[in-house]
Amino acid sequence: MSRLRPDELDERLPDDDLFVLDIRPREQFHEGHIDGSRNVPVYDAVRDGDPDALDRIADAVPADAEVVTVCKMGVVARTATSHLDEQGHDAVTLAGGMRGWRGYQRGSLLYRVRSLLWDLLG
Repeated sequence: MSRLRPDELDERLPDDDLFVLDIRPREQFHEGHIDGSRNVPVYDAVRDGDPDALDRIADAVPADAEVVTVCKMGVVARTATSHLDEQGHDAVTLAGGMRGWRGYQRGSLLYRVRSLLWDLLG
């Protein structure tokens, strides 16, 4: 399963062939999100072991775009990404989720260290 780092996502935004799917609860999405992302709040269902919840919102996910799934820290999004892959979508997870995105935006030390580790580990 693939992941996309926050700096890589930032380089590609806005991109018509990229669909940013934020699965966090609506309240969290409204507190802050990636510009142009679409909120489909299935986080709780996927976290609780029901990735089929994504099937109920299948019409919200374009079949012809690369899908970047976003959650809080990237953990639950990996499950969603895997499920979307199984359904035939070209899907990747935003590495570090919104926490990683915010760290990237702020240029935080934690993000820089994490980014270095990603580079070293490939």
